[in-house]
Amino acid sequence: MYIYFTSESVTDGHPDKICDQIADAILDEALKEDAYSKMAVEATIKDNFVLVYGEANTKAELDYAKIAQKVIADIGYSGEFEVLTKVNKQSSQIFDAVKGNHEMGAGDQGIMFGYASNETEAFMPLPIYLAHRLSERLSNLKKDIDWLLPDGKTQVTVAYSEKHEPIFVDKIVISASHKEGVDQKLIRETMIKHVIQEVIDEKWLREETEIIVNPSGAFSIAGPFSDSGTTGRKIVVDSYGGVGRIGGGCFSSKDPSKVDRSAAYYARYVARSVVAAGLCDRIEIQLSYAIGLANPLSIHIDTFGTYHRPEKEILEIIQNNFDFSVKNIIEELDLLRPIYRQTTNFGHFGREGLPWERNKTLKF
Repeated sequence: MYIYFTSESVTDGHPDKICDQIADAILDEALKEDAYSKMAVEATIKDNFVLVYGEANTKAELDYAKIAQKVIADIGYSGEFEVLTKVNKQSSQIFDAVKGNHEMGAGDQGIMFGYASNETEAFMPLPIYLAHRLSERLSNLKKDIDWLLPDGKTQVTVAYSEKHEPIFVDKIVISASHKEGVDQKLIRETMIKHVIQEVIDEKWLREETEIIVNPSGAFSIAGPFSDSGTTGRKIVVDSYGGVGRIGGGCFSSKDPSKVDRSAAYYARYVARSVVAAGLCDRIEIQLSYAIGLANPLSIHIDTFGTYHRPEKEILEIIQNNFDFSVKNIIEELDLLRPIYRQTTNFGHFGREGLPWERNKTLKF
């Protein structure tokens, strides 16, 4: 008997992802000029209209409209986009709480989760890992195929054993936007040959694996012209694809003082280090913070019964090897840099080159 689990991903041209990229491009520009910028500037898009709004406390001189228009053009959308900006200075009460009298405090209250599994080399669940690789390939393919448009979605269903071992890919769904009049048979053939076969190892595929391409039929009305987009609406796509829990706060737009982002990154760093050390096969870590306080209020772990040492001992090892204070998180992961736009697409986790996507050698 198999257990089926599904995760989805979206391309860089999805309306919500347009807005995530605008938000993180703004953050990066602020950090280039002022590493201590406090930013929470988001975006909403519909048709050719973009609203950029939020709070900022930075010495950087930012042309929000210009940044937004460049992001949209980089993605592959043509035409003129109107940008309306409404950005205020960050609340002095929040700024004072974060700055504090002593050590840096958390920029907000909330709960954050980190997760890792040994089912892939990237320490990610297989469904979201494959879905991201498909959407990444689909996003890049538009540079080579002139009838492909930027918007798209992917979805992967994996069959697991009762012991939670991935056995095979049961279903693959790809929705690829395209120019008017392109034959759906050509789209399907292209998706199979140039996306699926280039991304998914044959070992995961079976004769009964079902491939579904553009289930709605034509997808020529796409992007913000078919749906609105807003920063922070793809938090499940951004994290672990529905495996484990989510804290509820999005990542994009937020500077590292916002623990919704930085503590979630650190929790992932801790989780994959613990799994890589062989302490368990899977782990979920929950952290909680209060605005203005430097250290977490609680740390909770769940290894889903896959522990190789008692969970109490694993928690002690975590507490002895990691410092969860906001100041240390920012310093240890070197987060006061313009590195955030690159995180926006294809998941914030499971990708090489990001400072939280490495394994710390644990002492125990």
